Amino acid sequence: MDKKNENQGFLDFAYQMYKSMKTNEINLVYEGEVTQEITKTFTSLTEKSLAKTEESNTVQRKVFNVMVECLQNISKHADSLTDEEDDRRGIVMVSHGEESYNIITGNVIKNEKVEDLKKNLEQVNSLDKKGLSDLYKQQMRDGKISEKGGAGLGFIDIAKKTGSKLGYQFKELNNEVSFFILTSTIKRT
Repeated sequence: MDKKNENQGFLDFAYQMYKSMKTNEINLVYEGEVTQEITKTFTSLTEKSLAKTEESNTVQRKVFNVMVECLQNISKHADSLTDEEDDRRGIVMVSHGEESYNIITGNVIKNEKVEDLKKNLEQVNSLDKKGLSDLYKQQMRDGKISEKGGAGLGFIDIAKKTGSKLGYQFKELNNEVSFFILTSTIKRT
């Protein structure tokens, strides 16, 4: 393929992506390594974007807080596709519709962690508001701090803040890793 056709192919892809983002009302997309600096930049962009809207402060705060929690989850818990420990990449998307905002994140996770993660997510999704508060308190009291600095509060916190069930999927990439997709929905009302 010559350079002109290669460039045209990329331009077509970029335009299709643009159209898809507009159709699905995706405000922000990032793919790459998730670091503290990236988290600060992404949350700053989102904060500025939300400030331009007529969203209530409560909704803006929820979107902001859930995004921070999701980015921290990727930063702390993403595994690598390669043997490179620094190759912890993820994807983050923020979209909005008439009724809600969606924060969609994805990252690689070792297959050996999938079952425990599913159990945690199913437990969180099975609880009502009081059950989530009780689990949060129990985890604060009894939870062990993991080697990556987490106490297992992230999903509980997201579910409490959104008031919605967490959407999730695992796409097996190979015998060692899967791609974990988490969708957090914040109602606009």
